[in-house]
Amino acid sequence: MARRPNAVAGRTSKALPLQPVQGAQGPGLLFWLALALLILVADQLSKWLILGSYVQHESTVVTSFFNLVRVHNPGAAFSFLADAGGWQRWFFTALGLGAAGFIVWLLRAHAGQRLFSFALSCVLGGALGNVIDRMIHGYVVDMLDFHWRWLEPVFPAGHFPAFNLADVAISIGAAGLILDELLRVRKTR
Repeated sequence: MARRPNAVAGRTSKALPLQPVQGAQGPGLLFWLALALLILVADQLSKWLILGSYVQHESTVVTSFFNLVRVHNPGAAFSFLADAGGWQRWFFTALGLGAAGFIVWLLRAHAGQRLFSFALSCVLGGALGNVIDRMIHGYVVDMLDFHWRWLEPVFPAGHFPAFNLADVAISIGAAGLILDELLRVRKTR
């Protein structure tokens, strides 16, 4: 191990490992924000294509278990609060913007933690994609409709609630955050 002078007594001592500068061990904040922007653009492009090609509730069968559809969701996940009278639009917009600010702060503080930052970027891009929908349209545009017979006891005709690319990114991000925490706990044992 390298030796360096001891400033106090003029002697040499073993060098202490240097702590990495924030972001030095991985991509920095701008990389993670660019990833979130890429997710946001892909989400908004897919919604733009659906809005330009389909009328509400129109669908196209793609496979025996998947349809493309245009559905408007004024609520949150699984249409939570969809019939709440309109206030939910601004509540979920404010919640999404607040979460986005918090996520950017976390990314700035932990940009060197790859899995954690990847997960946060996915959540950020997805959350902002849905916030834009709420601000522009008053609802979120959903288009991915999966359906299986085994879901019939839970969902009408076995159709899982329609969702979009933003929701996919948020789900990937949530799974990444759980995995990151499990790995962190395992590492500390």
